[in-house]
Amino acid sequence: MGGHGDKLWLEVAGRPVIAHTWQKFNDAACLSRIILVVREGAQAAFEKLAAQCKFQKPFAIVVGGAARQDSVWNGLEALPPNAELVAIQDAARPCTSGELIAATLKAAEETGAAVAAQPVTDTLKESADGRFIQRTLDRSRLWAVQTPQTFRVEVIRRAIAAAREKKLLFTDDTAACELIGQPVRLVCNLAPNPKVTTPNDVSVVEMLLRQVRAR
Repeated sequence: MGGHGDKLWLEVAGRPVIAHTWQKFNDAACLSRIILVVREGAQAAFEKLAAQCKFQKPFAIVVGGAARQDSVWNGLEALPPNAELVAIQDAARPCTSGELIAATLKAAEETGAAVAAQPVTDTLKESADGRFIQRTLDRSRLWAVQTPQTFRVEVIRRAIAAAREKKLLFTDDTAACELIGQPVRLVCNLAPNPKVTTPNDVSVVEMLLRQVRAR
């Protein structure tokens, strides 16, 4: 985000980005509890936000790790002992619908692992040096994955444990499932589900959130 600050706390459609994401999961009837994995020292800010927004669903706040999968592991450690399914979400993806959350949970219950995804529509090229095209990829076989990425708890625990044991780092939770040979179901999502990554994303997310509010 350059000099625009922490993207989670940028105000969009009247609230911080993280408040919109949290609200979607607070309102999802298919979920019973929320675990927020945050930076050390940020706990009080999230507690304050919960009070301001009057979130009703039980939640816990835990501190993240050095890498994404370390943070995911810390979140898994905070789950109740009887938890069977877990949906892992990018906090900066505030437009995820309750219907999509429920669809990934259903698929994960059946298969063990599932991920929201969209078929790629752009023509994609591969380049080894970033200057010249090496080859054209077959887009009919390519999917852009999003979140939620949803799992049976025992599956994602086993996958992350295997990655940690092999000292492998993944930026995507489903990649850890590939490591252990766990099939991952694609849950096709054609609705916009953008992640706030650059300043240009903010206006797009603002428009989408206001459209939902106006319905």
